[in-house]
Amino acid sequence: MTKARLHPALLEFHGAMGDMVFKKRGKKVYVSIKAKPGTSEPSDAQLAQRKVFRKAIGYSKSALADETMRAFYEALAEVKETTARALCIGDYLKAPTMDDLDLSKYRGNVGDRILITTYDDVGVVDVNVTLTRSDGTPIETGKAVEDGDGSGDWVYVATVPVPLGTDIFISAEAFDRPGNRTVTSANPVVGERN
Repeated sequence: MTKARLHPALLEFHGAMGDMVFKKRGKKVYVSIKAKPGTSEPSDAQLAQRKVFRKAIGYSKSALADETMRAFYEALAEVKETTARALCIGDYLKAPTMDDLDLSKYRGNVGDRILITTYDDVGVVDVNVTLTRSDGTPIETGKAVEDGDGSGDWVYVATVPVPLGTDIFISAEAFDRPGNRTVTSANPVVGERN
């Protein structure tokens, strides 16, 4: 990318001037050429993406209208040298992800732990865990607790004993602020090495 020094008078510009567009992000000024309008009809995929983007803009408006959310996004935007609006839109467009469940500390006993590692550019706010028998009979459901250091590590502590040799299904779902959801699961036999 080419870097240029702008005349100090241009550093305060924002918006369009002729075919140039000036954008300021943090302390940096970006200059680009105005996009030319397309002449062809948009494809179905483009229309679908535009719809998603409109929803992302709607989310950013509602999030920034909420005083608490606005404070959160503005503080993070300052650290990331972007705008709170751009951060909200990006948060809406990108769902969290998770590693495979770490069942090395789970043996079917009350107090055993299921470890969950999540990733999100802005942060995961909630992780729910469900344990069922292989036939669909519920065993337990609850919320995992975040490790507290912001690393994306969550811990679920089992509250119901499960007999050795039981074939179970464990599901964890993670949510970010806009409500994007991701799910990961495992199908262990209790007591076997996981």
